[in-house]
Amino acid sequence: MDAPPEKEDSAPFVAIARSWYQSGVPVPEIVACDLEQGFMLLSDMGDTLYLDQLDSGSADLLYLQALQTMVKIQQCSKVEGYRLPAYDQARLITEMRLCPEWFFTQLLGLELSDTEYRTLSDAYQILVASALEQPQVCVHRDYHSRNLMLLPDQSIGVLDFQDAVLGPISYDLVSLIRDCYISWPQDKEEQWIKAYLQLAQQAQLIQDIDYPQFKRWFDWMGMQRQIKCVGIFSRLYLRDGKSGYLKDIPRTFSYLKSVCESYPEFSLLNQWLDKKVVPAMQNCHLLLAAEAGTQS
Repeated sequence: MDAPPEKEDSAPFVAIARSWYQSGVPVPEIVACDLEQGFMLLSDMGDTLYLDQLDSGSADLLYLQALQTMVKIQQCSKVEGYRLPAYDQARLITEMRLCPEWFFTQLLGLELSDTEYRTLSDAYQILVASALEQPQVCVHRDYHSRNLMLLPDQSIGVLDFQDAVLGPISYDLVSLIRDCYISWPQDKEEQWIKAYLQLAQQAQLIQDIDYPQFKRWFDWMGMQRQIKCVGIFSRLYLRDGKSGYLKDIPRTFSYLKSVCESYPEFSLLNQWLDKKVVPAMQNCHLLLAAEAGTQS
């Protein structure tokens, strides 16, 4: 790895990698590093992404491995020589504000009124309260099919963990099961959520929480992440010229819309999405072109 220190601080990556590796999390081994020059020698995890191997026949086994590894990560709340940042209210809200700035306004061309901003703000407060009432564990933050590797021995490898934080227990589960890059039927989602809940209870990460309560945490945590991600994908296109992420916006938005429809707490937000955002997406030539390119 060549990561010039003037462009990237690799210290968190090195500290987390060494700590997780010693705890049995399958991350690359750091054989040697020179942080002053930005060079690292890492063990090789190959080129096989989980995303490229997932299908109806392989998903149950691959996701079980991913869930078991997630539980290991969630127990790594202490990292020697590095303090994991808190996924606090300020950070959660800052992430969600990317959506109106980059998705609603700049990509879709909507002008939001003060009332519409208040509707969003009210929803943000509900989502943040739900996130902060959950057990706080070590969170990878991008635990999905493009950051998980299938190794030659068919075991799992974990990448891109340098932004790990202490945060809500449902966050990484949402990243994995409501992946922005691949989706699954509802019965499969529920099967994997229940499998995770059992693993987390066995590890004593969570106690005295029934499935309906945990599912609400999961759904609402998903909304926070999906609001953030459509903003990030829009920014990656508009600011950085990375058009490949446009095709992932409709899937990510569909997760958000489905949860809004399921909970009365978000009825005002859902009505606004129906009235303003869905029609704007249907008229957005960039999204239409991205979807057409995906289907062809």
